[in-house]
Amino acid sequence: MPGKKILMLTGEFTEEYEIFVYQQAMEAVGHTIHVVCPDKNAGDLIKTSLHDFEGDQTYTEKLGHYALINKTFSEAERQLDQYHAVYCAGGRGPEYIRTDKRVQAIVRHFHEAQKPIFTICHGVQILIAVDGVVRGKKVGALGACEPEVTLAGGTYIDLSPTEAYVDGTMVSAKGWTALAAFIRECLKVLGTEIRHA
Repeated sequence: MPGKKILMLTGEFTEEYEIFVYQQAMEAVGHTIHVVCPDKNAGDLIKTSLHDFEGDQTYTEKLGHYALINKTFSEAERQLDQYHAVYCAGGRGPEYIRTDKRVQAIVRHFHEAQKPIFTICHGVQILIAVDGVVRGKKVGALGACEPEVTLAGGTYIDLSPTEAYVDGTMVSAKGWTALAAFIRECLKVLGTEIRHA
């Protein structure tokens, strides 16, 4: 089976692990990941963030590494038919890129074409900005996103920190600690089989 093309939506201060771990795991098994950010070109860098739980009432945020944008946003916009799935990485990026009408149009394309949609942590904020995407779906995300999921007509699933949830071709998880399960379920939805000799 040939590898699939996945469009990764990011913004400044997207969660570092949810970019790097996901991208490298998918590329390791032969898939192509195009990392895009509104108004950024291939070769540009964006800042990422590292979120952690250290005993406070909410997560802490630290500056992560720079992430390389490997596809020009405007080009990806014009070539949506070539992508098999879209991935909404979490962190702080989603809270502002979700208001971008171009990002909303991209999500709408995948929703209407019934292509797989993958979301982790705050990534669901991108999806709920487009009417109907999470309506009737069971979705996992960071707990702080529960009210938004519910108001958008979805059912919030309170996953453990290491679980992923599949509803049709939508795969979701609470945060980066679930990346192993999340990636495994994304691969299944894409039809990727890994066999051990």
